[in-house]
Amino acid sequence: MLDTATEGKSIPEHVCIIMDGNGRWAKKRLMPRTFGHKKGVETTRSVIEVFAKAGVKHLTLFAFSSENWNRPADEVSTLMELFLHSLEKNTPELNVKGIRIRFIGERDAFSEKLQRQIASTEALTRDNETMTLNIAANYGGQWDIVNAAKQLASRVEKDLLKAEEINQKLLEAELSLADTPDPDLFIRTGGEHRISNFLIWQLAYTEFVFTDVLWPDFSEQEMQSALDEYSSRQRRYGKTGDQIEADRAC
Repeated sequence: MLDTATEGKSIPEHVCIIMDGNGRWAKKRLMPRTFGHKKGVETTRSVIEVFAKAGVKHLTLFAFSSENWNRPADEVSTLMELFLHSLEKNTPELNVKGIRIRFIGERDAFSEKLQRQIASTEALTRDNETMTLNIAANYGGQWDIVNAAKQLASRVEKDLLKAEEINQKLLEAELSLADTPDPDLFIRTGGEHRISNFLIWQLAYTEFVFTDVLWPDFSEQEMQSALDEYSSRQRRYGKTGDQIEADRAC
């Protein structure tokens, strides 16, 4: 349905999402927070399928932040089990649909079994071209920038680079999504209006859409609404609206 509804509209090449509200969704139903996370997996599968059909080429999902380790131990344990189970169950289907899956973030904190599954998923889907699904797991935007700075500092120490040669382009080349266009559309569900240490550098000129809808309730209609909102906006990148219209007329 959504792929025909977007005809003639501007489709973002890269969408990134903070999938917020699983725990509150469960709490409202007097269920454990982990029940909400399990329900949220269903929404995640739907979002991947719908956005791929709409023509989105890159989808980045904030699955587990570097700060999420501070949550209750039983919830973290359940999230890790759910993460592993979801990869084992859904990777074959996503591979058939041409979805390339890759992960950004520090993997060393995960169990060896989960690390092996991550590596297996990436290897299996490496050559797929319908859409790239980036899963940010144990990821933080500040970590990303610091890690990029360390890579450049190492090259300076080895006399492969001069400090005065460091510029925006060189730093961007060391970031986790260096080979991916910056996000066009950022969506956050759950009613919070912040980026929570997600893709700090890459979101500089991204269009933001916030919704009060909790992640398990983020329906196809809500997805369409976010795409419609993006299509209605004028992206100026520092220019005036008149300049943008003149550029389009050329």
